[in-house]
Amino acid sequence: MDIQVADQARTVEILWGRRPGPRRGPKPALSLEVVARTGIGIADAEGLAAVSMQRVAADLGFTKMSLYRYVPGKAELVAVMADFAIGAPPAGTRAKDWRDRLDEWAHALLPRFRRHPWVVEATTGPRVFGPNELAWMERAVSALEGIGLRGGEQLDAVVVLVGHVRNLAHQTRGGPDANRTERQISALMSELMREHGSEYPAVQAALTAAAEGGGQDQALDFGLDRILDGIAALVDRRAKS
Repeated sequence: MDIQVADQARTVEILWGRRPGPRRGPKPALSLEVVARTGIGIADAEGLAAVSMQRVAADLGFTKMSLYRYVPGKAELVAVMADFAIGAPPAGTRAKDWRDRLDEWAHALLPRFRRHPWVVEATTGPRVFGPNELAWMERAVSALEGIGLRGGEQLDAVVVLVGHVRNLAHQTRGGPDANRTERQISALMSELMREHGSEYPAVQAALTAAAEGGGQDQALDFGLDRILDGIAALVDRRAKS
């Protein structure tokens, strides 16, 4: 078997395999969730590079060998950490139509990435999706059912929406109160424009207008509205054809 296929099979088993049920006797000191949440704490504080089997074991007060009962290596550990960190989507919805459902969905997803900035890195590229990540996809795809999009278009629309949320989370990584917010970036840009604005007149004019009109910290809604406008235009055009 190809090594990559074998690794994926192990990840599938860990993410989707049957969890051990309750058993008699003292409760085990470790569990997959305890191991994963310890890794999450390390990654939140120090970044994903700081996570290792040895470090997680040390923080738990166990030997590295003790962790192998739950995860065979760092790759599988990070996959489980990411799925736990993202968590399940909120239960229920107040949205009235597909557009409101996706707007609600995106606003719920962004804080998950901001709370755990390393998840953007951990969920990049081909990989095995965990139950929570797939639940988020299910919620978004189901919002697009019955409006006139083909199956592939539904999936592509969700990819575009996730990409917008992930990109914004990456640009403002560090949590909701991070230093890299749109408003603070604009302030830094304004400082540059005071000295170099004549060389970049279009940027200077846009920054000035945004500051005067309160058009800051709106990147999520602006991008989300444009994406949803595009989907609505496609649906409308197809309905008329």
